Parts: sequence; structure tokens; C-alpha cells
Amino acid sequence: MVQIQYKEGEMAHGIIRWMGNIPHMEGTMVGVELDEDKGCTDGNLQNHQYFVCPPKRGLFVKLRACRPDTRFLISRDAEPKPLAHQTHNREDGAKVTEKIPPLQGSAAVDVLLGRMKGIQGHCNSCYMDAALFSLFSCSSVLDSLLFKPSSCLPDGHIQRILRENIVYPLRKTGFVSANSVMMLRQQLMEESQCPSFTTSEKDPEEFLNLIMHRILGMEPLLKLQCEGQKVQDCYCYQIFIEQQSAVTVPTVQQLLEYSFHHSNLKLAEIPSCFIIQTPRFGKEYKMFSKIIPSLELDITDLLQDSPRECVVCGDLATQECRECFKNIILSDSGFKQYCDVCAKQVHLHQSRTSHKLSPLRVPVGFKQEKDKRPPPIPRETLELFGVLCIETSHYVSFVKYSPEKGSWMFFDSMADRYGSVDGYNIPEVTLCPEVATYLAAPVKDLSSQNPRDMKGVAKRLFCDAYMYMYQSKRMALYK
Repeated sequence: MVQIQYKEGEMAHGIIRWMGNIPHMEGTMVGVELDEDKGCTDGNLQNHQYFVCPPKRGLFVKLRACRPDTRFLISRDAEPKPLAHQTHNREDGAKVTEKIPPLQGSAAVDVLLGRMKGIQGHCNSCYMDAALFSLFSCSSVLDSLLFKPSSCLPDGHIQRILRENIVYPLRKTGFVSANSVMMLRQQLMEESQCPSFTTSEKDPEEFLNLIMHRILGMEPLLKLQCEGQKVQDCYCYQIFIEQQSAVTVPTVQQLLEYSFHHSNLKLAEIPSCFIIQTPRFGKEYKMFSKIIPSLELDITDLLQDSPRECVVCGDLATQECRECFKNIILSDSGFKQYCDVCAKQVHLHQSRTSHKLSPLRVPVGFKQEKDKRPPPIPRETLELFGVLCIETSHYVSFVKYSPEKGSWMFFDSMADRYGSVDGYNIPEVTLCPEVATYLAAPVKDLSSQNPRDMKGVAKRLFCDAYMYMYQSKRMALYK
């Protein structure tokens, strides 16, 4: 990982993907894949493909022009240096035993905003720092992880570290030292028998599955059912869609509907927390250059045996047609369900006469009686509260700290660094109200928007999202 003087006063960061000699060029050359579109190639130079990267991300420079990336001065698999001098002598990250609720509104700004705020990164911990900050700083949806009776837990000490050394200090003082996170990482290393938990970068879902399922024994967040099969449990949902999708700049709502339709899945029950991973093609390439975060996720049509509206007239639906899914003339939503009358009329059209409709189970309380107005059909929605993003192996997060549109904050556990190898990382939390402006923009405008022209950190939310976190405050009362 290196940094290069891009312009006067501006650095470009990236990863060396190739090193060697190039004809007619003196000295050792390197091919660098940059974090942003500041390059001029996709790894091709003089009609020779030296390495592969997205367009405008590649750059060829002399090796001597590269300097170690100051954000990652410790090698990925090296044993971590002692943390004695890496917490800036702060006592804010000390153990807190009193119950502290999540931060909201002005309280979140007062406590969390600034440099040396958030969770301090150390030795490839950014995946864990970003996940913990997103889940616990301003939301209580997974606080059950903190309070499960210790008599039920073989690993109650891990729960105490999570609660009293990380979550409560974060909510009380706005700072968690790298020492506290290392305590958790060491315990995870012992319990999982994976020695790299204290040194190497992991995927956030690997960390979440380990701590929720194997260690704290939490009930699965999601119950998914494929037609004719048993209910399957999981904690995170990975979106799977066809590589050649007709949508170029999709919303999370569209991607989730496409994925459920592609896999013929339904939700067996309403989740209190829905963690969604973005679709990927291979290990490095994103399927979409931009994804629009859906602030509200409507899961009504994704639920098994739940009352649904006819997409034509709005009455209670009794039949569903999978083959009408991509028909945008009938409705903007992906799933198409109809009442008996509309189902017959819609499928009189010659292009739809061969469609096969499936009957929907209508709950007893919603069956329409003659001469009586049917009860209103409820919409089940979840709200977005956090987004994890990744760029060149470094995770950061966005958190919504208030219901107001512009209430977004950006967290980076390694935003800056003091000193070199024996120094310490400086975490930082900043406000990013500019995000709301782009979220409110028409899809057409976002499609043509050049990411480099986006203000502040908005580009990272739209172009680098890795994981979306949604919550149902109503269901969180029961789960």
C-alpha cells in the first residue's frame, strides 16, 4: 500500500499491482491501482496488459516515487506492536459498567464528533471498528447481544468486553482505545482457534457470524424460505443477481427484490435487523459503479403468507405471477400480485396468456366479506441506520444519527496517524450532510454524476458500499 504525490498538496493512495522494467523507460517501474479515479489506464500500457484494474484506476510511476501509505504502516501479517503509546494517553476508553443507551440527535454530535473519536484502529482492525461503530453507536437494535444472561453463555467474558470495554465507552465518551478492541480480538482468536484474528484483515460478515452465532449464541436475524423447502437461518444476506442486469444504477430495494426473485426466496418472518451485502463479481470487482441506498426498505412483498396489495387496483391480492416481475408497465415494483379480477384482465394480453400464476395464502383476518370494506393492508418497512464501505482493503462507515434527512456522520478508525511504526492511528468522526442532497436527487441525475465531482465523502457511500444495515424499531421490542 503506497501513496504518491498526485498534485501539489494532494496525495493519491493505492496498491502496487505490478513491478518490473518497461521498454524505453529507465529504472524500476510499478503499476499502481488507485483508490479513486485519478489514473489514466486499466493496467494497459503501450498495448501490453501489465495488470488488471477498473478504468482510470491504474497508474504507472517509478518505484522511487512511491512512499508507504501512512494509514497502514504495519504490515498485514506482522505481529502487532505494543499499544502502550498508541492510545494518546487517553483514559476515555476505560471500562464502563453502567448501562448507556445509544446516542441520538444532538447528543450523538456532542459525544462522537471530532478527531480521536470513535473506535481507534490498529493492525488491520478497520473491518471490526467500522462494524461495531455502525451497529452500536446510534442504534439499539442488536443490544440483546450485550444483555443475554451470562448463565446461558459459555463465553460471558467476551460479552462483558463487548459491552463494558467497547459499546458503553463509545456511547459515554465517544472514544474506544485500540487496547479495548485488541482485548476482543484476542478472545476471538482463542475461541475460533484462528491466530490471524489479531493480525489480519477479515470480512465484516465473518466477524459478525462468529460473534453472534458461535460465541454469543444469538438467534438468527433472518429466516428465509424457498418454495417447498425448510426455513433457513442466517445472520447476513448476500445479494445474488444475474451479472447482466438491466438496471445500471440500482437502489438497494431493487437489488433485494431482484435477488429474492432470482433465488425464489421469501422472508418467513419480519426481521428486527436486516444486514445486506452488496453483489460482487469475483473478489475485487463491483457489479455496479454506483448503488443508491434506500432509506426505507419495503419488505411487504418479500414476506411469506403476509397480506399484499394488488398492484393494479390496490385491493387484497390473491395471486402472484413470477413471470410479470420485470414488467415495469404494470408497476414500478418488481413483485407482481393481483386480485382475482385484475389477474384475469392482465393475463388476457397476448404476451401474458402463457404465464402461470400462483395462489397466495390470505390470512384469515384479511379475507374480504361481502358488503364489508376490507381492512387496510399494512406495509412492513425497515429503516437504514448504517452503511459499511470498502476502498482498497480499508473499511469505513456511515451512520444515521437522527431521523432528519441530513443527519449522517462518517467514521474512519484510521483517518490519520501520529508517528511512524511506533506511533498510533487517529480515528475521526465527521458530519456529512451533503449525503442527503445526493440521496434526494433523481436517479437520472445520479446516473450521470461523475463520482470525482461529488462533494465531501458522498462518493464513498454511493460507489464503495459493502454492507447495508436496516432495522425495524417495532420488531426490536420483541427480538
